[in-house]
Formats: sequence, structure tokens, C-alpha cells
Amino acid sequence: MITLKSALELSPQEIVNLKQDLTKKIKEQKDLGAYVEQLIDSDINEYGQGVPIAIKDNIQVQGWNITCASNILQGYVAPYNATVIDKMQENNLSPFGRTNMDEFAMGSSTENSFYGKTLNPFDSNCVPGGSSGGSAAAVGAGIAIAALGSDTGGSIRQPASFCGCVGMKPTYGKVSRYGLSAYSSSLDQIGPITQNVEDAAILYDILAGYEPKDSTSLNVTHKKVSDTLDADKKLTIAVIENYLEEAGERVQTAMNESIKALKSAGHKIIYKKMINSKFDIAAYYITASAEASANLSRYDGVRYGNRVESQNLKEMYLKTRSQGFGDEVKRRILLGTFVLSSGYYDAYYIKAQKARHLIKNQFENIFKEADLIFTPVAPTPAFEFGSKKDPLDMYLSDIYTIAVNLAGLPAISVPLTRKSKDLPIGGQFIAKAFDERTLFDGALSLENILR
Repeated sequence: MITLKSALELSPQEIVNLKQDLTKKIKEQKDLGAYVEQLIDSDINEYGQGVPIAIKDNIQVQGWNITCASNILQGYVAPYNATVIDKMQENNLSPFGRTNMDEFAMGSSTENSFYGKTLNPFDSNCVPGGSSGGSAAAVGAGIAIAALGSDTGGSIRQPASFCGCVGMKPTYGKVSRYGLSAYSSSLDQIGPITQNVEDAAILYDILAGYEPKDSTSLNVTHKKVSDTLDADKKLTIAVIENYLEEAGERVQTAMNESIKALKSAGHKIIYKKMINSKFDIAAYYITASAEASANLSRYDGVRYGNRVESQNLKEMYLKTRSQGFGDEVKRRILLGTFVLSSGYYDAYYIKAQKARHLIKNQFENIFKEADLIFTPVAPTPAFEFGSKKDPLDMYLSDIYTIAVNLAGLPAISVPLTRKSKDLPIGGQFIAKAFDERTLFDGALSLENILR
């Protein structure tokens, strides 16, 4: 598959030929379930003239059906572009195909979708990760040059790890959320899923920047990182010892081999510990569910969402939301409503915010001694469909990624074992807020070492 960097140098006719080739491949691999609707030949010019980029089904593209993989939004047509789509089109990129996802980005496996599950391109019995599983599977299968995903607690990095891709989450506020269907407003970030680190840096540079229509967008000047990448820079990298010890055997092996490779390349490795990740899990799911409860209240059949006709208003709310939302979305709305309710707000939500502050302070203390932090992305490689019956077991697949969102830091998943016959395994670099340059430098260094 041609890289994004190479594709940006193509002529208009070559881009049309590329889109035709992609359309053919997408049709041939329709059983993968990476896209929620298959492209047809007539779409090639309608999607725009630029280099084709796959788009997660929760990012607004004017004139597209955008449904967040939910029944409640079937038939909704986006009336405007998300800021990231405008930025893409200004830089000779065009949206090309809606990718599958967990409903309203709530999940870690892309099993919770109205359209059905997406398969892992390396093993059809295994999940591609989530919630951006469709985007990662498309890139991993070679049916997308690059893709956009959204990351609330690891939803770009974890599927990128499972599908042998690079997935990057920017510093909170560096990429505008305007036009992203909100799950958890203080955690969500749009980011790139690509074939390599350089492509991720190029796409990040295109997406980043201030958006006055977005109250969470940072009013700072973005300095490009893709044209000054330095894989030879020697860095101090902190390995989180207890995270590594808790991971599965295959993940430990891949991480330890990568740590040795980083040492041999001249990077300084130090070892640190963080508090038990159970506090990350608790703080994240309380915060995210509380915000989801508020954000999804608009889907009631009156303001947004398909309406189920009923005898009265109360019955309409009940039927519309019961039939429109899937089980996982209902579970998180109920949890969020509970922790925000009178009598439980202080006991749960306020404590979660205190834990969030503690997690942020941990990172700041480690960054006093280190340029980057290196951790596993997930405890195991991709797991089989249906293997995690208990929702709590599913939540643990994000155990190493959610703290990054709670602290608002940038992070990137890099394949450690992409060329092996087994399922891919990813390693995660985490950087200080706004230090994406160092993040990409470290990731590129490891990528070059492992080639």
C-alpha cells in the first residue's frame, strides 16, 4: 500500500486511479466489516479530489450519513464538516469511506456496532480493538492509506496495536473536537491511524490547530513536526515497571526486546512505578460515563435521533432510547446518571476527579527525569470474539491507555511485532503535554530500529 507521504505527491489522475484501486480492494474485503457502507465507483469523485482518508463514523462530513454506529442515528445526514475535515480538504486530502466503530465510541472491540462486528485483518477470529476498530482494520488490511479515529481512553492506540498500525492521540485541545460526536467531552480527541510514524506526523500536522468554534480548542500556534523529525535524538525513556510486570507473557517479551533495542540505540532507560491501575480504571469510567450521560441526553426523539411514536411523551422517551441504544451505551448512561445523582456525586464523581489530579501529578513527576514514558498498549494481543463476557474484563483491555486521557497527554502506539506470524503487539510512548515533537522522534527511532 502506498504511504500517505508518497500519495501527497501524486497527480490528480493518479489519485483517481488510487481511489479506483482502493474501491476494488474494499469490495474484495467487504467481509472484514471495516467500512459501514461499501464504496461504489460513482463515489470516487463525489468524495473529493484529494488523497483518500478513511473516516470514523462519528466525525461529521457534510452530506454524509453519520450514525456513530447506532440505531438511533440511522438516517441522520451531517449538515456541516468537522474542523478536521475542512483541514484535510485544504491540504489535498479527501474523506473516503465511513469506518465501523463501537456504538458512540463505547467499547474496546468494535463488537458493539449496529452494523455488526469488524474482524481483525490478521486473524478473523479475533477483535480489531475499539472503538476505532474499523479505521485500524482498514489501515492494517491495506484498504485505507490512513484513517481518522477518536480516542477517549485508548480508542485509537489499542486498535492500532491490535491491527499492526501506528495510532496517535494528540495533547487534549491540539486537534479540534468541533464536529466530533461527543462521548466524554473532557477526554475525547481525534487522531491519525497510519502505516508508519512519519505518516502519522504528517496527518497530525494537517489536523492540529486552533478552532474558535470549539471551546476546548487551544489557542496556540501549531509548529509543524513532520518536516523536522529526528530519529537520532538520544532520549531518556521511563519504563513503567509495574505495568510491564502485569502484562501477558507475549507482551512482556515484545516490550523487553524493544527496551533492549532502545538501549542499544543509545537511549537511556530508567524504571519507574505508577499507582495501581485500578484507580485509573475507576476514575476513567466514572468520569467518562458521567459525561456520556449528559452528552447523550439529547438523543431523545425530540431534539435528535429517530423517534418511536408513542401515546405520550414519557413513553416516547422510553421507547426511543430503549430501541435506539445498544446494551453497552445503556449501561454507561445508567452508570453516569447514578454517579451524578444526589447523594452519590460527592462519593463517586468528586473522588474520581481527585484521582484524576493524582494521576496527572504522577506523570509530571516522572517527566522531571524522563523525556518519554514507554508502556505496553494492552495487556495482551487481540483477543477472540466473545471471550470477554464480563464488561469489567473488557474494560481492563484499556488499562494502560486511559491514564493518558485523564491527564490530557499525547501518546502513540508503535508496532513491535508487526512482521511476525502471530498477532501484532504495540508499544506506547507518552510525552509531556504539547511535546508531540519528542513523541514522534522517539516513536520513529524505535520504528527504525525494529525494521
